Amino acid sequence: MKKIFVLTLLLSIFLFGCEKNMQTPTSKVEEFLSSYQRLDKDVLKELENIVEKEDEMTEEEKKEYKTLLEKQYQNLAYKIKKEIIAKDTATVDVEIEVLDYGTAISKSEKECEKNIIECKLKELKAVNNKTKHDLTITLYQEDGKWVIENLNEDDVKKLHGLY
Repeated sequence: MKKIFVLTLLLSIFLFGCEKNMQTPTSKVEEFLSSYQRLDKDVLKELENIVEKEDEMTEEEKKEYKTLLEKQYQNLAYKIKKEIIAKDTATVDVEIEVLDYGTAISKSEKECEKNIIECKLKELKAVNNKTKHDLTITLYQEDGKWVIENLNEDDVKKLHGLY
């Protein structure tokens, strides 16, 4: 009886321990999106690169724009809708909810004649409403781990709320 108990205990530990290490496409996408919410170091590095490409902005405007994008990331909400696995590839359909920066940018482009960047930043600061977008994230397996393919330009805009 004691041997059966010990064997059952060891088997349980083995099974539950392995389960934690098993990564699914959905868990990889959740990890990816939560890294934006947490503003992890890789996301912040990517954000720095995005902001630095804004040649028309002053350093102060870049700092303000970075703060607005950080706010966007932290307010990101998502819902996993479906996962499809086909051998070594997978897709995960996700609905994201982000601050509606796209509408604010469009409004500022129509209404602002001077100081366009200043006007855009002012409009972005005022955004409180959110919008939802659907993303299909594609993954592939490499060395037994799921890897997310690079997002296309439209999906990046959706994450940033600029779509």
